[in-house]
Amino acid sequence: MSELDPDTLLPNDRMRQQALDGEVTQIHRGQRYAEEGDTFAIDETTFEVVAVDDRTLGDMTDADARAEGARDLDHYKQILERAHDHFEWEDDSEIVRHRFERTD
Repeated sequence: MSELDPDTLLPNDRMRQQALDGEVTQIHRGQRYAEEGDTFAIDETTFEVVAVDDRTLGDMTDADARAEGARDLDHYKQILERAHDHFEWEDDSEIVRHRFERTD
């Protein structure tokens, strides 16, 4: 277990604020950035990574998208397209889900 910089998992201020507000409880990334039991802090609030799972984009659901602060999966796709140049959604693309919870 280690202490992470919150920027490692949550790449922008908006997502860090959404985590503090309880609107973001997981993030999918292109690779593994944490292990179960790792912690990170945002403004004196500590979070623990409770699960890290290998998945594909095709595994994602509307519930996953909402857990990342999007309205639904279509909105999530739009966010990714805006955030990443030349992004194309391919169901078999491998990703890693990092789920986390507040500890206090």
